[in-house]
Amino acid sequence: MSETTAIVTRDAPRRRAKRSSRHVSPLLYLFPIPALVLYTVFFVIPTLQTFQYSVTNWDGYSPEFDYVGIDNFVRAIAGDALFTNALGNNMRFMVVVVIGQTAVALIMAILLVKNTKTTIFLRALYFFPTILSSVSVGFIWKFVYDPNFGVINSSLDALGMPGLKSSFLGDPAQAIYWLAVTQIWFHAGMMIVIFVAGLQAIPAEFYEAAEVDGAGPWRRFTSITWPLIAPAMSIVVAYTTIQSFKAFDVVLSISGNPPSASLDILSTRIYSTFANSQFGYAATQSVLFIIFILVITFVIRRFLRLVQRGE
Repeated sequence: MSETTAIVTRDAPRRRAKRSSRHVSPLLYLFPIPALVLYTVFFVIPTLQTFQYSVTNWDGYSPEFDYVGIDNFVRAIAGDALFTNALGNNMRFMVVVVIGQTAVALIMAILLVKNTKTTIFLRALYFFPTILSSVSVGFIWKFVYDPNFGVINSSLDALGMPGLKSSFLGDPAQAIYWLAVTQIWFHAGMMIVIFVAGLQAIPAEFYEAAEVDGAGPWRRFTSITWPLIAPAMSIVVAYTTIQSFKAFDVVLSISGNPPSASLDILSTRIYSTFANSQFGYAATQSVLFIIFILVITFVIRRFLRLVQRGE
């Protein structure tokens, strides 16, 4: 037997085993089908129907409806004071939550980045509000903000500073900002965990080399931490932005249903429109809601990318 024939004979079982490992049973392709069916029935079709109903005057019950073109969109943007008020409230709420929650979480993450018993305990403590239900959070802060018996006003009285007392949610000019404080307290713990994971992924050698070169804490933050924490920052900002538009349960639990005009945001406005049997118009508001989230998230992420590149 020649040497070539011996090699072919020796490698034949190996090639058969390799071909066998590449062979995939056709039955395996059937496994995703139940998930795809559920996804299509409960997500894709309702989403497409939302776009269809957004150009109709369907009331949600009648078997027939008329197509009204872009009239619903014109009404929402130019002729509905309730919708524009909710949009304004939501924009102020989003700005305060995104900036406040991101800043608080980043500062706390930098302070708690080292793995010691104390920092691990504090991370768990700050994460605790995240596991509470939204309704519980709403009732807790409703008590905190109570102008007569709330913790804040009672503490100010005890400290001899009654002039700083406030009606909080009862003040239309301040209510949305106090709601933002609740939202920050609710979700900041999760953002701290994400930032800590991002900070711990930065190689320690970078900081050691910077210290050898004489870089101070601010220089190390701007030249090392800020650019390298970009992936975690993108996740936090995107999550916070979306959460600020979806704070439906917190608003209803803290303000009641329907919410006061000063606490009405887009998600609660859409719910109220559905409840008033204006399904076609509510679908239009939902489409605008999706567009707002997509545009704002894109703009913020683009802005962050430019800032972190120093452009």
